[in-house]
Amino acid sequence: MRRLHASSGGVDAGRDRGQLVLAAAGVVAVALLAMTAAYLQLGAHPDVAAERDVGPREAIDRAVGVLSRAVDDARVTHTGEAWGDRETVVDAVRSDLATALDSLETARVARGTAYAVDYDQAAASAYASEHCPGGDGRAFGDCEAIEGVVVQERAGETTVLAVAFEVTVTTPDGETTVEVVV
Repeated sequence: MRRLHASSGGVDAGRDRGQLVLAAAGVVAVALLAMTAAYLQLGAHPDVAAERDVGPREAIDRAVGVLSRAVDDARVTHTGEAWGDRETVVDAVRSDLATALDSLETARVARGTAYAVDYDQAAASAYASEHCPGGDGRAFGDCEAIEGVVVQERAGETTVLAVAFEVTVTTPDGETTVEVVV
């Protein structure tokens, strides 16, 4: 068994070495903390690449999804009113859709995608002409396109058939305008 004597420096050297290791660990911890803060502040977070906004096609798909859900909700809510109140129904549908349109137009601006959504009366009229046959033997009543909303008379009630939009999407890759009938 070996004995260390205070005069030989063995005990003091061990303490000094332990303190040195502890100090070095503290310096490394502070350096890692500073590097982590710089990494996050410079946008080098691993999810930044995944959050890059999408191209025009994907942006259009997102817009159609938002519009489809909003129109379906409005359709269910406002179908069944009297046919004579169809213009009031159209106003109510447009009012219900206003929140979704505002949300869509402001949702991804910070990420480089801007949406502009307008009602498309010409597309609504074309939809009504194509999907609402006239003449004898038809199952339902007249169709009308009012301010971009297509309604049809069914058993004296207003049925919301479709809503037509012109959607313009601007991304870093360019601008795309499409006609969407939901």
